[in-house]
Amino acid sequence: MSTATIANIAFQLKGGLFPLTTLQVFSTDLEQLKVELEEKIRQAPNFFNYAPLVIDIKIATQQNNELDFSKLKSLLQELHLIPVGIKNATADQSKMAQSCGLAILRDAPNPREPEKLSTAPQVTAKPVSSKVITEPVRSGQQIYAPDGDLIVINHVSPGAELLADGNIHIYGALRGRALAGVNGNQEARIFCQSLEAELISIAGNYKISEDIERTAWKIATQTFIKDERLQICEL
Repeated sequence: MSTATIANIAFQLKGGLFPLTTLQVFSTDLEQLKVELEEKIRQAPNFFNYAPLVIDIKIATQQNNELDFSKLKSLLQELHLIPVGIKNATADQSKMAQSCGLAILRDAPNPREPEKLSTAPQVTAKPVSSKVITEPVRSGQQIYAPDGDLIVINHVSPGAELLADGNIHIYGALRGRALAGVNGNQEARIFCQSLEAELISIAGNYKISEDIERTAWKIATQTFIKDERLQICEL
C-alpha cells in the first residue's frame, strides 16, 4: 500500500500471530483460583504483568457448576492480567461471557484430520526458512523467526526472548525465555546446550524456572509436548 493511499484511510485490518497464554480453569471456586494465581505470579512477576490470557473453562464446568464470568474477569484484572476471551464454552456460557466483554475463541482445525473437498484454487505453500543468529542474545532483545526455526549459535542472556513458529535450537546456555510453536504448532521443540531458562514454552504450554526439574538444570536438553504436557529430557 502506497504512502498516498495510507494518507486517505484511517485504518487497515491485518492478520497476525501472537503468543497467548491459556489459563485452564479446573474449579469454579474463584477464591481458590485467586490464591493459586497470586502464588504463581510471585514466582515470575515480569512474565505475568499485563499478560493476555485465554481462559479454557472445559474442565471447570464439566460438573455443571456455574462460572461467574464477570467476577472471573474482575479477579484477573485485579491481578494485572488481561483476559482476552474464553474457549470450550457452551452456547449459554458464550452469551454470558460475551455480555462481560470476552471474546469466544475456538481451536484451529486439527491438521491431521482429512481435508474436506474444495473447489478453491490450490495455493503454493510458503517455503520454510530458518533464522540463524551467531551473536549472543543480550538482555532486552527479542528475536522472532516466522514460518520456521530459530537457531542461536551462542548463549541467551537473562531478560532476552526468543520466539519461533517452528523449533528453537540454542548452541549455548539458555538463560532467558524461549517460546517455540507460537503459531500453535505442538510438534515444535526447544533444544539447548544448558537449560537455565526463565521460561520455556511450546504452543502456549509453558514452564517457568521454578517449575523446571532440577535434574534438567544446566544440562543439554530438549523440550517437547507429550500427552498435552510439556516434557523435558536430557540430550
